Amino acid sequence: MTLVAAALTVLLSACGEKPQTAGTRSADIQAWNGGAHTTFNVPGWAPGDKVSWEEQIKQRNRSQNEYVRMAP
Repeated sequence: MTLVAAALTVLLSACGEKPQTAGTRSADIQAWNGGAHTTFNVPGWAPGDKVSWEEQIKQRNRSQNEYVRMAP
């Protein structure tokens, strides 16, 4: 009887696991087409403009370089 109760407990414990997903964004949307919340957009960037998006990413990367930010 104890063995049957233990087996049922083990079998039913797997039923409660929720599916794990990374997010709701699909992979077929390009990053430069985003910008649903325009308050967070950088001035000079327009949604759908790949060239200006790449320039904003390059500028953001330059600003994170500590050797460039330090004053001599």
